[in-house]
Amino acid sequence: MDGGVEPLLGDHQHHQNEEEKGFVDGKQSSFVKEFGVESKKLWKLAGPAIFTSICQYSLGALTQTFSGFIGELELAAVSVENSVVAGLAFGVMLGMGSALETLCGQAYGAGETRMLGIYMQRSWVILVTTACLLLPIYIFSPPILEFFGETAQISRAAGKFAIWMIPQLFAYALNFPIQKFLQAQRKLLVMALISAAVLVLHAIFSWLLILKLGCGLVGAAVTLNTSWWLIVILQLIYIFVTKSDGAWSGFSLLAFQDLFGFIKLSVASAVMLCLEFWYLMVVVVIVGRLDNPLIPVDAVSICMNIEGWDTMIPVGFNAAISVRVSNELGAGNARAAKFSVVVVSITSVLIGVVCMAVVLSTRDYFPYLFTNSDAVAKEVTRLAILLGLTLLLNSLQPVLSGVAVGAGWQSLVAWINIACYYIVGMPAGILLGFTFDFGVMGIWGGMIGGICLQTLILIVVTAITDWEKEAGQAESRVKRWGGTIASQSTFD
Repeated sequence: MDGGVEPLLGDHQHHQNEEEKGFVDGKQSSFVKEFGVESKKLWKLAGPAIFTSICQYSLGALTQTFSGFIGELELAAVSVENSVVAGLAFGVMLGMGSALETLCGQAYGAGETRMLGIYMQRSWVILVTTACLLLPIYIFSPPILEFFGETAQISRAAGKFAIWMIPQLFAYALNFPIQKFLQAQRKLLVMALISAAVLVLHAIFSWLLILKLGCGLVGAAVTLNTSWWLIVILQLIYIFVTKSDGAWSGFSLLAFQDLFGFIKLSVASAVMLCLEFWYLMVVVVIVGRLDNPLIPVDAVSICMNIEGWDTMIPVGFNAAISVRVSNELGAGNARAAKFSVVVVSITSVLIGVVCMAVVLSTRDYFPYLFTNSDAVAKEVTRLAILLGLTLLLNSLQPVLSGVAVGAGWQSLVAWINIACYYIVGMPAGILLGFTFDFGVMGIWGGMIGGICLQTLILIVVTAITDWEKEAGQAESRVKRWGGTIASQSTFD
């Protein structure tokens, strides 16, 4: 009798094991399938976003390159204006405009497309006002630059160029809300095509005006201003002609209502992004305070240049995950928003690992693409391990910031950034670099510690998030800041 039961038990156990195995395999198969579907959605957004970022980043870089053929002073003037004056304005405007990533993305996800046009107009009001407040930085840039240690000659030249670049400031004010408006509707390909076309024209006319016709920095300013305004005008033409699938229904006085909530979210977004945007730029300034800083500054500048180009990849993922999270939360799909975060995190970290591997494997060779100096090249090679770590961390950190923007956590992340970057990272870098005499390695190493801490905190915040609650908050936000729009009239 026992002999008859054991085979039956064995068969049952075997059948149960097969069922469990099938269940596990099914779950794995389902995860892989879902991962593939979500990856496709993310790359459809991230690809054009990365391309757009590279094209627009290249406008200033090309102007700087052509200016280098005029003379050393002209190159310094454009470099300082681009990185300090325009860099400050770019960070503020991009940050203020990023409030629309939350609002437009969640409204679009909720099916309230009519609200997107009103949101964009409100953002224009706020950003144009902000541009007016930033004007003194452009007008009085020579004494400001001299105060921070720049030579009088370079400060005067950069200040003159900054005055000519004021039109670019107002192009920023209109451009970033337009881009967030289009981005929320997943119209990134339109932005990419416009940016690519303008970049080609920019290269042609930069050569023509700066070099061929000898217009110098005036030609550089005219070309760069025109290129940024051309991007704005072409995007507006697309919106006005197509009505953006109902998202644009004309200009409205509603743009001047409920501005306080917009301003609050815009300021939080600006603080969050600016604290990140300026953090690694500060490394160059601090390294300049070392004894015999010329070689370290050159080496760090090369590393930051590489880091700047590489950052365009996670910036694209930042835009993509912001759209995915805000759309899904706006539609009430908490699980989809959470899974999108998992997919984009895995994807971006894998890309970061590849970038780090490329830097470390070519560290003896790539410095010579940027310099003829053996001393500078050796210093870059020495710093390659820190550059590789920075690329790895920066592959995930902007993505998590994109999650924060999509969910509307800007204020929380701003406080996290202040604590990790400026209370921990920067003092640690100064302490290691100067007090403990580790030089540039200590300065950059300490600041990497701040990035590590911030990334870990954002991982924990994301992991413990109640996504069902976030979806509910997204719904109430959409109703609170746009519920009356349907009953209001607009005028063309």
